[in-house]
Amino acid sequence: MALTPVKLGYSLFTLVDPTRGHEVDYNRWYERDHRYSGCMVGPGWFTGSRWVATKALKDLRFPEIGPVATKTEDGSYLATYWVHEPDAEIADAWAQKQVGELYAAGRGFAEREHVHTAQYLPDSTVSAQEDGVPLELAHDHHYGGLVTVMIEPAEGVDRAAALETIDNGPAKKLVGNGAVDLISSWRMKPWPSDHKVPMKMGNDGGTADRILQMLFLEESPVDSWQQIIDYAADIAASGAGTVTFASPFIPTVVGTDKYTDELW
Repeated sequence: MALTPVKLGYSLFTLVDPTRGHEVDYNRWYERDHRYSGCMVGPGWFTGSRWVATKALKDLRFPEIGPVATKTEDGSYLATYWVHEPDAEIADAWAQKQVGELYAAGRGFAEREHVHTAQYLPDSTVSAQEDGVPLELAHDHHYGGLVTVMIEPAEGVDRAAALETIDNGPAKKLVGNGAVDLISSWRMKPWPSDHKVPMKMGNDGGTADRILQMLFLEESPVDSWQQIIDYAADIAASGAGTVTFASPFIPTVVGTDKYTDELW
């Protein structure tokens, strides 16, 4: 019997803040209802993770302002989901219908604000290992940390060329330093033309040519944050582009309210 691997079609990237004073209620609503009813029970939604940026982690973010988060303190919880490639269109249609029905049934949560929510298509991966964790399995590997990096290609530089320069230079150097295990790069996936949701989806994240990177680490990014600062400098020095958002995250402790009192 031939092996048919799961193929990653796209990712949902959703960075959200609860309204202050509603942190616990939001955390419980998301974990105990919306993560499943709004995503994981849908066709093609095969894995995902939830991450948190405490105030101490937000204080490491750079630059201070940009197209993803208006201020470095914006965006406390990040959820990232993988959707199976053969089911991408079905997953889109299901999600739009499902969210509408959930809100109509009173299963939404008004006390939250999307900082940046968008769909992204996979471009490339750079791994520290010759035969490392496949991107499709990154969530189930249960990495200890995530760094999100948004990059705008330099003026006059083709996006594909910028990505190639980054992958073959700064990214390879970064994974060679040992802290980051896997670097995945993504391009924007426009929302379907009939896309309708019962809330604003936050900032646009930058130009249509932006490069989103998700960097997976075995440990918390705190101890190796200087490597991320150096990585951004290496990208700029390569002439490929400029980092407009770099943020560390750690996994939430599912089923608990841990970190809800450390967001601000």
